[in-house]
Amino acid sequence: MPADRSTAALLDVDADVTRAHTLAKDFYLDPKLFELARERIFARSWQWIGDLADVAEPGSLAPRTLLPGHLDEPVLLARDGGGVLRCLPNVCTHRGNPLVQAPCRGATQIRCGYHSRRFDLDGRMRFTPAFEGARDFPSPADDLPRVPFASLGDLLAFASVAPAADFDEVFAPIVERLGWLPWAAFVPDAARSRDYEFDAHWALYVENYLESLHIPFVHAGLSATLDLADYRHESHPHATLQLAAARPGEAAFDDLPASSPEHGRRIAAYYWWVFPNLMLNFYPWGLSLNVVVPLAPARTRVLFRSFVRDATKLGVGAGGALDAVELEDEAVVVAVQRGLRSRFYVRGRYSPTREDGVHHFHRLIAASMASA
Repeated sequence: MPADRSTAALLDVDADVTRAHTLAKDFYLDPKLFELARERIFARSWQWIGDLADVAEPGSLAPRTLLPGHLDEPVLLARDGGGVLRCLPNVCTHRGNPLVQAPCRGATQIRCGYHSRRFDLDGRMRFTPAFEGARDFPSPADDLPRVPFASLGDLLAFASVAPAADFDEVFAPIVERLGWLPWAAFVPDAARSRDYEFDAHWALYVENYLESLHIPFVHAGLSATLDLADYRHESHPHATLQLAAARPGEAAFDDLPASSPEHGRRIAAYYWWVFPNLMLNFYPWGLSLNVVVPLAPARTRVLFRSFVRDATKLGVGAGGALDAVELEDEAVVVAVQRGLRSRFYVRGRYSPTREDGVHHFHRLIAASMASA
């Protein structure tokens, strides 16, 4: 990091979007800031850990990894005999050995394969051999602590190392807006799920997602399906909604209830972003969930996971050519990553009408990075 510029100065973003400058380019280039963001942004956020199909029955255990490739935190979903589901660390409190390697059913305990320490399914340590004479043992530190965990139905489960905000606070806007959706009707579709990797900083990808300014210039196909004159942005404390209206004749939701603020409008997509790296893209055919995974300051992986609720609407409208749109987005952010290395670029400005989502994102980054 340049010695004459503090982290606070690099991340200073004015609250007034009409006056504000973007984050300084150092945020995207400096390895120290990349590592700081791991702890101050990602370890304090809610991360998607899959659905709950493999822990539906009492006595089920299922290992997960919290943001694999970046946080790499091993956790364990455990449903006890009474049906209570918990998230626990998937490492033994004795020597840190991984506990459960694969999903299983009918479990009555969690047993470490290294020294046979055993835990109840609620995480309480029950047995450790050869500890006779150990003083102040056992203690609460020998139990598996609870990992913060919550879910949206059985479809979307989330966990966090140390969340900066309550789950309900973070996801309330989505639940309130789309509570009418038949969540149980969404079915995972592995054939439409894939991963992408490219040479750009994770935040550049998020920024590109959060602004509509580039759509007519980068996405000819997508632009042809959307009424960009009726494209709207909403900022929420921990999220942003981009509400995309459909052009006449293009695919749109046909089941918006009277209680929906969009009732009577032709909505092509609800593009929800949740700080820092989650996108929930709701289309008439279902949900495209994207998780942005930082791998290095100039390397990112994006997970695309598809959940279909109406297969007859696949392949049309705003959500009809996601692979093509993704490749177009990747090309742009990779080019920007190269451009940021220029000695002539330091930071830019925001379009107040099309980049307010990016401004909101940068303000959240700055606040998170400043909190020790």
